[in-house]
Amino acid sequence: MGVKYKKNRIKSRICWAIALVLAAAMLVISVLPFIFMVLNSFKGKFEMLTKGVFALPDSLNMANYQEVLAKGFFRYFFNSVFVLVISLVILLFISACASYPLARFKFKLNGFYYGVIVACMAIPIHITLIPVFQMSKRFGLYDSLGALFGPDVAFAVPISVFILTSFMKGIPKEIEESAQIDGCNRYRMFFTMILPLSKPGLSTLAIYNGVNIWNEFSFSYTLTQSAKNRTLPLAVWDFQGQYAMNVPMIMAVLTLTVLPMILLFIVAQDKLVKGMTAGAVKG
Repeated sequence: MGVKYKKNRIKSRICWAIALVLAAAMLVISVLPFIFMVLNSFKGKFEMLTKGVFALPDSLNMANYQEVLAKGFFRYFFNSVFVLVISLVILLFISACASYPLARFKFKLNGFYYGVIVACMAIPIHITLIPVFQMSKRFGLYDSLGALFGPDVAFAVPISVFILTSFMKGIPKEIEESAQIDGCNRYRMFFTMILPLSKPGLSTLAIYNGVNIWNEFSFSYTLTQSAKNRTLPLAVWDFQGQYAMNVPMIMAVLTLTVLPMILLFIVAQDKLVKGMTAGAVKG
């Protein structure tokens, strides 16, 4: 027994050591690009070329950030926030309304509808650019922020319904049965009971899809033209064209672009983890 215990203990320590090494490697791979970006955003135009890319800047130079903000960065920022908020509200509502009957109602085509929705996750975004562009032109939505709501919501619905349906299946049916005995109809039950109980799953979807919508480039580039309707990913594109030789300036734009999502993840990471673990256990 003693020899077996020692062998198991050695194996456990080796596994923990390997896990720690892999975790440290992933930490370095994840953090190093961000450190590179932030450090060089404070450097002058030629300071990055004369010194190492990971060298500390000579001073805390805020000129890059001041110029970026003066060039209309806030316009891009508020456009992205507007598109993000409206798209998420529409997406979460549609996903919840679609997931509830798929999770709770038993009808002949339940599996078929669910399979079709899940299969839509395999549709590549880029093959729909031309049809969506033509639809936007036909309905008069081209070069407006309203043109971005549809694609952002449509391509996020399949994965959202897939996750939320599994989550709602884990909600005890006894709660609904008790509510039905008390005279609660389906609509009231959905809005007063199912939606509040689905908050962990909805929070997870909001964070996951929020990051994707925030970073969406293809449709924003295809469906908008004027600077007043551009979003943050296109701000990086525009600034890159204006300051192609000024790498620190581009690093400043990138830093301001990713900072909101990093702060959001830091604030809401507990809800994201709870939603993912709750869905895993219940599903």
